[in-house]
Amino acid sequence: MAPARTRPPGGARSSVRAHSSQARRGRRLNGVDVLRLSVVPYREAWDMQRSLAEARVADEVDDTLILVEHPSVYTAGRRTQPFERPLDGTEVVDVDRGGKITWHGPGQLVGYPIVKLPRPLDVVAYVRALEEALIDSCAELGLATRQVDGRSGVWTTDGLRKVAAIGVRVRQAVTTHGFALTCSSDLGAFGQIVPCGITDAGVTSLSAELGRAVTVAEARPVVERHTLAVLARYLGGRNLGDRITARVEPADAPPASPAQPQPGTERMELVG
Repeated sequence: MAPARTRPPGGARSSVRAHSSQARRGRRLNGVDVLRLSVVPYREAWDMQRSLAEARVADEVDDTLILVEHPSVYTAGRRTQPFERPLDGTEVVDVDRGGKITWHGPGQLVGYPIVKLPRPLDVVAYVRALEEALIDSCAELGLATRQVDGRSGVWTTDGLRKVAAIGVRVRQAVTTHGFALTCSSDLGAFGQIVPCGITDAGVTSLSAELGRAVTVAEARPVVERHTLAVLARYLGGRNLGDRITARVEPADAPPASPAQPQPGTERMELVG
């Protein structure tokens, strides 16, 4: 594996510009950059996703896996109903992913793969691949989990509690958003909403299920390794994981306006 590269200062935009400059000099685009961020506000991470996705559509950057933790925030996908939101008026960030409302916050590892999917597009298969990576990760950490028919995410073996949620968007074959694995979060934050619109099942954490503290720091390298392995198979053997980028600072540029989808170029899997 090549030595780690440290991002230049300046947030998401300078990172994308640095990628683009290298691409124009003829660098072969066949790897993945792994961005191990610290705690980053949700809107800043969303801005970073959109900037990277725009550059990935143009083949100016490689595929990227962002691993991050957020301050407490609720985010709502396009299918969220009013009754599923917090009843006390707590702010909710409305986003362009599939799925419904969920919570992100301390003790939760969030992953955003910004990757170009193979054609013909099969977004359901991509979601299943992410689930496989998370199931393998949970197993290595000591918890057996599984998929549940008709529902996305990763669940306890009885199918009653969700450990990891998934919600994605695909535009011009490039993915944004991703997964959230709850490691050691205070689960009370989920009590103000109907998580992912599911009323007949609950949410849990690795720590609650295993009876020991499982931190984001412990889970991150495990999830990174399994996600890269699964994506390598799903993306047709691309040389994933050959360039790892060191931890970067939160993006400091103002949010960019998302690119407008072109007719016939957007497909979305509505999951949560």
